Amino acid sequence: MSAAQIKVFPSVPALQEAAADYVAGVLRLATPNNPIRIALSGGSTPRRMHALLAQMVGIDWRNVHIFFGDERTVGPDDPQSNYRMAHDTLLAHVPIPAANIHRMRGEDEPASAAATYSGELRESFGLHSTGLPVFDLIILGMGADGHTASLFPGTAALEAHATLVVANEVPQLNTWRITLTYPVLNAARRVLFLVAGADKAEAVSHVFDPTHDDRPPAAFVQPSAGDLLWYVDATAAAGLPEGVKHDNDTPR
Repeated sequence: MSAAQIKVFPSVPALQEAAADYVAGVLRLATPNNPIRIALSGGSTPRRMHALLAQMVGIDWRNVHIFFGDERTVGPDDPQSNYRMAHDTLLAHVPIPAANIHRMRGEDEPASAAATYSGELRESFGLHSTGLPVFDLIILGMGADGHTASLFPGTAALEAHATLVVANEVPQLNTWRITLTYPVLNAARRVLFLVAGADKAEAVSHVFDPTHDDRPPAAFVQPSAGDLLWYVDATAAAGLPEGVKHDNDTPR
């Protein structure tokens, strides 16, 4: 299991620019013989990253497949839809085939939508009844409560280890979500967290403090054989415990 690589940026724009460069580097590996499959995140931080990514050259979008880490139980045109955000900021601006965009059907009954997406993952990745999809890159955010994707504190999805995608009831938001599960997140070749804002500092502290009694869901995204990167702005990074290394391995 790889240790997290933490990069701290002085501002949100600097973080977004570095993230766009990193994601573009992964997407440029796409060829007909090596399709690249990535999962996008919702939230506000990826918006400008998407806009920058849409301007990047050297990406063969015909051989890129876009998936999603989670979705709200809304239709694709709803302002709250993760798919809509990705469409408006990125997908509508690049020459990616429609068949290469794999959205979660938030408008369907949640359990049915989760089962459908599990099947779509198995088909796209060529899996049989068992096995895990291995994403080339999964992009994640983190809420102030330490949730990531739609793995919220205290919810049933945290214990889902035998399925790829689940419908997750989130009582604290009085809603349901559809989300990838830990086994899928932790099978990825690369996981990139984008975390910004002073309201995230406490959760960052708990993620990187192994002695904390109640570590948040984001702490348990630990790819078994892949790279784990955290891109954090300075205000969120204020929560990093003493001694945690970041950037060029210079201790705090």
